[in-house]
Amino acid sequence: MQYLRDKFAGESRLEVVQGDVLSTGLTQWGPATIAGNLPYYITSPILEKIVDAGSTVRRAVVLVQKEVAERITAAPRSRDYGYLSVQMQLFAEARLLFEVKPAAFHPPPKVDSAVVRLEPHARAAELGIVDVPAFLQFAGHCFRQKRKTLRNNLLGVYGGVVDTWPEASLRAEQLPLETFAAMYRRLVS
Repeated sequence: MQYLRDKFAGESRLEVVQGDVLSTGLTQWGPATIAGNLPYYITSPILEKIVDAGSTVRRAVVLVQKEVAERITAAPRSRDYGYLSVQMQLFAEARLLFEVKPAAFHPPPKVDSAVVRLEPHARAAELGIVDVPAFLQFAGHCFRQKRKTLRNNLLGVYGGVVDTWPEASLRAEQLPLETFAAMYRRLVS
């Protein structure tokens, strides 16, 4: 940490902060760019904290485990597409920038890493999602058992209305974010 402070001592646009990211309020600096090497065992809570900071995050550039980067940036109908893809893409345009091999670290980890850039956007509002936590809960139910159809995943929670949906026989992994938003709006309208 001291190395970074010394190296960037004359750079007024950069503040090096040392602390526990999960107990640090990310909004306290106002609009800012976040960069970091995320500890792999707490990547999801950190990503949630970043998206919860909303518009105070201009951009986040983070190093994560390659498998997580692939899930964050996955497109529908790919094997990596799931709840994390929908959650992150609701809040930000996610782009996998490049991979980092284990040899770049000392000691080298047993997994490959990748750098992901998150550019926040107002997608939830554009999609007509007013209650974001409720929408994410709905999306979580859709992906509850990945190989099951939406009908099987949602029937017990939302009842027979799901049977009337044209998407009922599809799997969640087949649907883009826009379709999840449309289904959710049907439930709450």
